[in-house]
Amino acid sequence: MSQVAHEDRGDTMYAIDVDADRILVDFCKDWSEEIPFVLVSEGLNETGAQTFPEETDPEHARFRMIVDPIDGTRGLMYDKRSAWVLTGIAPNRGDSTTMADIALAIQTEIPTSKQNQCDMLWASRGSGAAGERRDLATGERQPLRLRPSQADTFAHGFASVSNFFPGGKALTSEIEEELFREVVGEPQPGKAIIYTDQYISCGGQLFELMVGHDRFVADLRSLVHASRGEDMSLCVRPYDLCTELIAREAGCVVLSPEGSELDAPLDTRTNMSWVGYSNRRLADKVQPVLERILKRNGVMG
Repeated sequence: MSQVAHEDRGDTMYAIDVDADRILVDFCKDWSEEIPFVLVSEGLNETGAQTFPEETDPEHARFRMIVDPIDGTRGLMYDKRSAWVLTGIAPNRGDSTTMADIALAIQTEIPTSKQNQCDMLWASRGSGAAGERRDLATGERQPLRLRPSQADTFAHGFASVSNFFPGGKALTSEIEEELFREVVGEPQPGKAIIYTDQYISCGGQLFELMVGHDRFVADLRSLVHASRGEDMSLCVRPYDLCTELIAREAGCVVLSPEGSELDAPLDTRTNMSWVGYSNRRLADKVQPVLERILKRNGVMG
């Protein structure tokens, strides 16, 4: 499942991705017998969008569904860490549909082979978020409590700036160091005050915020690459963050690095950066500092 299936400008597609795309398309064909809709997903075609049933005029589709069939492929295909199926549904506003239109979101864990449980989370706009944990052997389901950390400091907690792949790593690390120094203070000899976690999955990072494991996550790759004059495609895309509604409904704060809500087009091409906080008090304290550091480093105007 870890064999390279094909390369494109957007990303490397592995054998496990190809299987997931096939399952997704088959599901959509069946579901579209009940209701017409537009699917937005990276593995479909060059446009990244397909109407189901195929003969339907996209203007007559009831909604747009953006899906990342496997968010966290690299960790899952080596059986290191869970991946996630991410799904967001928005009223169909044609090409002007954005992430801000997503009204329903679901994310489902794809566990590693040794796990006997998996989690599913969901939210509808304005109705709060919920989740459940399922026993894969018995099918038993238990409510999963979403409880983001209420701490107003990074100290003695997990806070991370994504720095997964070569390209911009030095600048990203310097931004992270500056942020931690300004928010928590200089490192203390012999002590670890802040912990970082490189979970290569936006859905997984959102989950860690929602259940209280992490306090802060930032993925600044698109800004860092642009500031260096690099056209790097391996950045966050809207399908990677199509379930951020769940985190916000659970009480987390999810923003662009500039401090606005995410409103990127519902497509497979737009490069994004984002910041997530476990609660509003922490966001109000840290966001101005982050913005100042990004401007100082020429990453943001």
